[in-house]
Amino acid sequence: MFIPAVLLKRLYTFSSLTNTANGLQFSIKNRLNDAQFTGLKSLKIAGKVINLNDVSIEVSEDHIVAASEVSVDTPINFPLRKQLNVCVSDMELPKGKYEIEIAFDAKPFGSLKFSVEDAISDEAEHLVRIPRDKDDDYSEAIIARRQRFIEDYSGIKLQHISKYSFDPHTTQGNIEHFVGVAQVPIGLAGPLRINGEHAIGDFIIPLATAEGTLVASYNRGIKLLNLCGGPKCTVMRDAMQRAPVFVFEDARGARDFAEWVHENTAQIAAEAEATSSIAKFLYVDSFLSNKFTYLRFNFATGDAAGQNMVGRAVYAGCAWILDHYKGHEIKRFYLESNFATDKRHRK
Repeated sequence: MFIPAVLLKRLYTFSSLTNTANGLQFSIKNRLNDAQFTGLKSLKIAGKVINLNDVSIEVSEDHIVAASEVSVDTPINFPLRKQLNVCVSDMELPKGKYEIEIAFDAKPFGSLKFSVEDAISDEAEHLVRIPRDKDDDYSEAIIARRQRFIEDYSGIKLQHISKYSFDPHTTQGNIEHFVGVAQVPIGLAGPLRINGEHAIGDFIIPLATAEGTLVASYNRGIKLLNLCGGPKCTVMRDAMQRAPVFVFEDARGARDFAEWVHENTAQIAAEAEATSSIAKFLYVDSFLSNKFTYLRFNFATGDAAGQNMVGRAVYAGCAWILDHYKGHEIKRFYLESNFATDKRHRK
């Protein structure tokens, strides 16, 4: 399975390179999809080829595996968001920047290889860090620890936010460092008569707000709509969009690139959809302006708004483009107000 180089580098946890009592250590984190780590193939740090017999992988605090023992038959579970610490025994580096090259096998992705640059820096022992659990950051134990942390840090006893009636694990992917909930007043507006293609009937609308007169204003508007028979709703088009721009030397380069994109839409769509089980590629439009090619990607996102999933999907699609386009030189690439920028030289 092809994975663009720009996405592979995101597997590395930057600023994780550090000297420990057991040796040099850095971290990789699964930011792709559920997988199994089936073998470390090679490792080079600061230009030095590392003997894999000196490498161990920390799966958890009480589970450390020698890299030489990991194989297809004895893999390490590597689910999405799981972090593995890679440790090289008896190795220490002075403060500075270093290149790390790593190659490993992972099922179902196959052989993966990338290189990054990270730095050894002074320990910032004075920094206050919010407690977290890298294995289960939504357990009751770590939540209680964070609650004690904020009480000690602020000098205020928590009386309300620590009380909730749902499993905190259901918030995973929606909030980090979960510590509790906030109570917000809820008022009722309606009922509103809806004449839709899917929703038909009278509906009560709950509004969570602390803005005075807002619920009353909604009620006045709903009354007017109901006196007119209720709104008639239909969906003309449903898509979540992202619009990256590619910059070229001249207008001819922009034109040729747009043609190439449309010829390779199927492959771009496959790479984009591989990042999500929900986002489905619909189509991509291209708009030319001087030396700029604007691509407007359109996705269906089911019941989700899909802001993050579509951003990630388009990032993957554009990464594939940057790795495979062999035409005019791409001077620069922008996605979502510099969410990603890249510069590639083509011959």
